[in-house]
Parts: sequence; structure tokens; C-alpha cells
Amino acid sequence: MDDFTAAIHRHRRELHVHCYRMLGSFDDAEEVVQEALLRAWRSSDSFEPGSNLRAWLYRIATNACLDLLRQRSRRPEQVRSFAEVPWLQPYPDHLLDQVAPSSDEPEAVVVGRETIELAFIAAMQALPALQRAVLVMRDAIGWSAAETAAILETTVPAVNSALQRARATLQRTRPSPDAGPPRTSLSAEERDLLDRYVALSEQPDVERMAALVRDDIRVTMPPQPVCYDGWAALAPLHSLAFGPDGHGVWRLLPTTANRLPAAACYLRPRDEPDAPFSAFKLDVLRVEDGLIAEITTFGPQLFPAFGLPERLP
Repeated sequence: MDDFTAAIHRHRRELHVHCYRMLGSFDDAEEVVQEALLRAWRSSDSFEPGSNLRAWLYRIATNACLDLLRQRSRRPEQVRSFAEVPWLQPYPDHLLDQVAPSSDEPEAVVVGRETIELAFIAAMQALPALQRAVLVMRDAIGWSAAETAAILETTVPAVNSALQRARATLQRTRPSPDAGPPRTSLSAEERDLLDRYVALSEQPDVERMAALVRDDIRVTMPPQPVCYDGWAALAPLHSLAFGPDGHGVWRLLPTTANRLPAAACYLRPRDEPDAPFSAFKLDVLRVEDGLIAEITTFGPQLFPAFGLPERLP
């Protein structure tokens, strides 16, 4: 039993990523993967030695996700912006790096950027639950139609039909992924833009910040149902946060989330120079054509999962 429990837990991170893709929420994925591992442990007698443990665990985890989705009945009709997915949360890259690929699946397939970035995760939330599961297993994990059908306890024609519909929906609702092999790290351009974003947030310069972003930049703040489109709409918000009469003094730590550049933002009241900087928000950046095209701002609740301190001196 100890060996069986250890074998189950070796797949925990991969199962967590799978549940995150299905649910869009780091916290919900944590809840469901705990339930799935408990179900697996309780059902250990039904596992046949020599059979595929990974596929067996995926069946249990997927069913746990489907159960939760049925209970909560939340699905946007379409995802025009992240503001329509209030439960959306980021995923720390250092945890993605802990996913251990199987012998025939390179890490990039399991946690490549194209199937973990926020745009993909958000677009997934508009799909019916079965289509979601099929798309993840076929396109993100790379399983065959037969393997997917066996895990979902359905037929190959049903899997192929669900995959076709899911792909068509995603093609309409999100940009095509970058050409080339899957990526698991930032480009040099993204690293440079992130460094400049950090510097211009700590030492604000509105004109230089404006030059760093696209004119049609979009900013959303899940779970808040707000969406700012264009620098003209964002500029007053930037002045409120970073101007001389703004919230206070900022310090930022560069990090990564969902294979995208991100910045952990800490705030200190302007009139309390001896106070520590407190965790305030996490900005996840999407870069396009050499400029910041989108900023998704999350609260500090997941700083511990990112290995980030709650305060800075």
C-alpha cells in the first residue's frame, strides 16, 4: 500500500495541471486533485497490477472535474475577455516545471505554453465539459482517440466528434498559437520587456510606459468584471496607481506564470517610509509584436504558491 500511495503521488503535479486546464482555477484544481487522490486510494483494490496507472488516475481526476463542473454549472457563453471568467487564476511556472513527463512524452507536450497560457485556459471555460476533457487529452496531453475514449468510457466516434467541435470553437474564440515547437520558457524579447515594465513601475514614467505597450492594450482584473481597452482608457488608471498622488511606492519582483512574463507587485504607503512593502497584486503580461498587448491583474492570494514572500523590507 505504501508503494501504491507513493506511485499515485508521483503523478500529483501532472494531475493538478490537468484539473487546472479543465477548471481554470488553481484553487479548484487543488480541491479536485485532493479528492481524486482520495478516491484513488479508496479504490486501490480495483486497480489491476500491470495496467496503466497513469490512465487510471486520469480517469478518476477527470470524473472528479466533471462532477464539480456539474455541481457549479458555470460556463460563459463566450469569452471575449478574461473579465468573463471571474474564477480564472494564474499557474506558477516553477510548479509546471515539476511535472514529470512519461517516457514517450517530452515535457513541452505536457506543459507547453500553447496549452497552458491564460488565453487557452480561459477559452476552455466556454466549452461543454466533455469537449473540454477530450481537447485536453488529445491536444494537450497527446493521447490517441482510443486512449481518450477508454479513459472517458465513451466511443472513439464520440471522442472525434467532441474534438472537432471543441477545436472549431477555440479557433473562433482565440488567436492561433505561435508557429514552431512548444515553448516552456520566455523569449529574450519577453524578458527584456518584463525588466522594463518592472523598472517603469518602480520609477514611474508615463510617456515611457506608453511606449512600452500597444495602443490597443487590454487590461482585466479577475474576478472583477472590468475590462480596459486601449491606452487611452488605461492611462488614468496608471496615473492613479503610479502617479505622485497615487497608492504609494511600488516594488516589483519578476516571475513567470502560465509560461508568460509576470510581475509580483508590492506596495508601501507613501507616508510610511519605514513600513514594509506588502503583497498587492500579480500582473501577467502578454507580448505581441515587441510590445505589451495585454495585462491580466490578479490579487496576491496565490503568492505562497509562487514562492513569493508576503512582505518585502
